[in-house]
Amino acid sequence: DERYAKDLSEFKNLHVRVSLKGTNPQEFSRLTGAKPEAFELALKALKNLLDQGVSCHPAVMLSFSPREALVNLKRRLEELDPSLPRNLEEEYVFLYPHVEERLKRAGIRPLLSYHPGQIPKRLR
Repeated sequence: DERYAKDLSEFKNLHVRVSLKGTNPQEFSRLTGAKPEAFELALKALKNLLDQGVSCHPAVMLSFSPREALVNLKRRLEELDPSLPRNLEEEYVFLYPHVEERLKRAGIRPLLSYHPGQIPKRLR
């Protein structure tokens, strides 16, 4: 909330990473099990942090997102602050055995993922 962002602004050596989980409310809900409208809370957190001058950046899991969804998310982030799309941290699923099992049980298939030992250097 706004008070928490204000409290964080008192720290000079602080940077906050805000995980969006998905590119839109539907993805967010599918991946987290939370209500879709809760996606907006992370965007509001970014706005509150920026309004208070707190260094921050967004991160998003893209393994389950079509390219168009990323484009739309970047547009929304741009509306909050032009720096946000440029500083967006892209995350991808690494298919460790326990992760594969959880995804399988949940009936979720990533569009893009990597097996351990095949993770590109740019993602390590």
